[in-house]
Amino acid sequence: MSTNTENQRGSMDGLKWGLVVILLAASVVGNYYYSTEVSVLFRVIGVVIAVGLAFGVAMLTTKGKATWTFAKEARIEVRKVVWPTRQETMQTTLMVLAVSAVVALVLWGLDGVLVRAVSFITGVSI
Repeated sequence: MSTNTENQRGSMDGLKWGLVVILLAASVVGNYYYSTEVSVLFRVIGVVIAVGLAFGVAMLTTKGKATWTFAKEARIEVRKVVWPTRQETMQTTLMVLAVSAVVALVLWGLDGVLVRAVSFITGVSI
């Protein structure tokens, strides 16, 4: 019994995804076909409506419902995050900049030493 229900749901999902593709294709083709005859504003409104309908139909599928559930759960998790204060952010940023500057100077100095060592060994002047 459950296998039969899953097959019916799967076939309906296929039809829904087909409708999504048709709606998106219609928005692209319609926008191109009416590019000279219809105002840009009306074409944009038509494309937005078609994409909105396609999104709505996609959300009615099994994958769409799973995606919506995932998005709701992700939003709940983001609310649980403890964000740093402005002072903590500034201190961390300044530390990163200072360490980056120190590492850049060390690498610059090391590069200069290695270039001079290689030129001394090979006898080629810089």
